Amino acid sequence: MSDESDPIEAGLRTEGVRVTRQRLAILHVLREATDHPRAEDILARAKEQDPSVSQATVYRTLSVLEKAGTVLRNEFDGAGARYELAEGGHHDHLIDLDTGAVIEFHSDKIERLQAEIAAELGYEIEWHRLELYGRKSGRRR
Repeated sequence: MSDESDPIEAGLRTEGVRVTRQRLAILHVLREATDHPRAEDILARAKEQDPSVSQATVYRTLSVLEKAGTVLRNEFDGAGARYELAEGGHHDHLIDLDTGAVIEFHSDKIERLQAEIAAELGYEIEWHRLELYGRKSGRRR
C-alpha cells in the first residue's frame, strides 16, 4: 500500500509522522477528491478503503497533514472546514450559496489586478486567498 517514492509520504516520514494504513486511506481520499470534502466526508470515503478508520483518526491525521503543509484547511463562510491537498498550484474558490459546491478557478486577469492594486499601495503580495460567494445566474432563492 505504501509508496516509498511518493513525495507526500516521504515528507511525512521526514517530519517523523508514521504512515499508517489508516493515514494512507485518508491520503487516497484526498488525492481522489474532486470536491473539497469535510472531515465527515473524508471519514465516510476512507472507511470504504479501510473500515478501521475512525473519526478521531481522521481529525488527528488532518491536523498532522495540515501542520506538515500537506493539506490545506479552508474555512468557507457557512460551509465549515473543507480540505484539499496543498499541491497543485495557486487557485481561488467560488462557493455556490445554494448547493455548497466549491469551484476552483484561476484568473491571470485577477492576479494581475491584485498585484497592481498592491503596488499602487506600496506593497508586494506575499500570498492571498480569494473566495467568491454566489448563486448561478437565474437561480431564485
